[in-house]
Amino acid sequence: MAESPLLSLRGVSKRFGAVRALVDVDLDVKAGQVVAVVGESGAGKSTLIRLMAGVQAPDTGTALWDGRPVDLRRPREVRRLGVAAVHQDPELCLNLDVISQLFLGRELRRFGLLNEVAMEQKARGLLDSLNVRIPNLRAPLAALTAAERQSVAIAMALIDDPALLLLDEPTAGLDPEQSSLVLDLVGRLRRNGRGIVLVSHNIDDVLEVADRVAVLRLGRNAGVFETRYASQEQIVSAVTGNQILAAALQRSLLPRDLPKLETLETAFRYLPAQAGAGGDWFDVIPLSGARIALVVGDVVGHGLSAAATMGRLRTAVHNVSYLNLPPGELLAHLDDLVSRLDEERGTAGSGSQNDIIGASCIYAVYDPVARQLAVARAGHVPPVVVHPDGRAEFADVPAGPPLGLGGMPFETVELPLPDGAGFLLYTDGLVERRDRDIDTGLDRLLLAVRQDHNASPDRLCDAVISALLPGDAAGEPPEDDVALLVARANGLPDDQVACFDVPADPAAVAEIRAAATRRLHHWMLDDLSFTTELILSELITNAIRYADGPITVRLLRARSLVCEVADASSTSPHVRYAATTDEGGRGLFLVAHLSERWGTRYT
Repeated sequence: MAESPLLSLRGVSKRFGAVRALVDVDLDVKAGQVVAVVGESGAGKSTLIRLMAGVQAPDTGTALWDGRPVDLRRPREVRRLGVAAVHQDPELCLNLDVISQLFLGRELRRFGLLNEVAMEQKARGLLDSLNVRIPNLRAPLAALTAAERQSVAIAMALIDDPALLLLDEPTAGLDPEQSSLVLDLVGRLRRNGRGIVLVSHNIDDVLEVADRVAVLRLGRNAGVFETRYASQEQIVSAVTGNQILAAALQRSLLPRDLPKLETLETAFRYLPAQAGAGGDWFDVIPLSGARIALVVGDVVGHGLSAAATMGRLRTAVHNVSYLNLPPGELLAHLDDLVSRLDEERGTAGSGSQNDIIGASCIYAVYDPVARQLAVARAGHVPPVVVHPDGRAEFADVPAGPPLGLGGMPFETVELPLPDGAGFLLYTDGLVERRDRDIDTGLDRLLLAVRQDHNASPDRLCDAVISALLPGDAAGEPPEDDVALLVARANGLPDDQVACFDVPADPAAVAEIRAAATRRLHHWMLDDLSFTTELILSELITNAIRYADGPITVRLLRARSLVCEVADASSTSPHVRYAATTDEGGRGLFLVAHLSERWGTRYT
């Protein structure tokens, strides 16, 4: 059972006239945990501390103390709960000595007289427990350093042994050495089991002592980050609003919808992380020969850098996919691109390890005629294949190295994919969490797929998300980005495919044209007969004239009519712009203008 927070705020809002200082702010603080609250000036940080301390009352919202509803509207009641606060620039009486300041307003008395001995003993014990070294406790505060006075203010708040300590800018105005002393003190308080809320502008201080970072921007929650997993760039992006820009950039780079395909039913889900926009991406790309490419990738990190890198990789996949390369070769090109990006970063920046791009990718090509799926992956989680009888298993596809390492090949595996079979491509954010290892997540994924294997891809997406990310149903973003792509195969029927062998004789061109016309009539595509005859005449004649070996023609009635002419030549034809005096060279020019799209690929 998860430990309940010491203090939990939900939907807290505060208005000062027309100014909305806080809007629907949520915050959880647990015992033995430092939660930093950061944001630009005017973000509402100090207002939040004053509300938590009972100095000001919230307009709306609820508060729970150890799971029980409480009212934070009176400072005395808040102190009784076990909450103490050290506000920014604490007002200390510089003419008093350390002991008098610590016990100001709560002096210890014996027989009506001040018990100086007991107060000095308790003060010395408290400061020693905090490792605060002040040689003379009878020295006036005016004689102490700024760090020592700040330590006295914190010790003063700890006199009543609170469970939760609120610190508003405790290192403000201190030099680095003095700040380090105060941060060491915060670390010891955490180790003693106290919950701490630390407000600071200094991100370096925050990353040094905080367990979690809550970002406020314009009075609203802008993200909650675990410091073990978040980078300074992510936090700064959330503070400055670049996170919003990164999310907008990412949305513009991801596909808004998937193409409608007769031979492959697809659906997707994309869930951004708590830390904001990241580098997960996906795509479905129609290829030549009625084939379809599906790709899912993951760029490590969040923010503008990850979103921009994701966009470059997605664009590269789009461009290279039209070369009709096997998946392994396409990933090799992508690997070269990531290596070049790393080199550019190393040249332009510090070249540190943090500048290196971490990326994984899985690329698959579905052939609806052969009913096969060709797959290769680069450091990515394995795809799931769903058989028509409901069996679900991870495809045996070698993982390969992550993108950018260079020098290692990526193996392409061909899998049979009969009609009704499906497959899932996804990122590791779906199966891996901080409280659950990846093997457990993979097992849950298979179980969820088996339970709903008859569902449509869209419903299967919902079932998988509900099973592995239950928090999403409650509107809670996942810890990491999640991209999920689900597809179900529906191969091209045999009667929608026509193949012809062509003798290496120019006289055979007319026979093939006639056979193609008959097939188009059977398919009720008579309007395309004339154009198809012209295209086939040019392509077949070129193949007979310039190529060697067997020649075949294939017609596919898919989302459009596909005409393919294959030969054994190792060269690729290209359009030549003929001069007005040239007698030839216009065949492919005509093909390009008569067809919606044309190209070449090696088989």
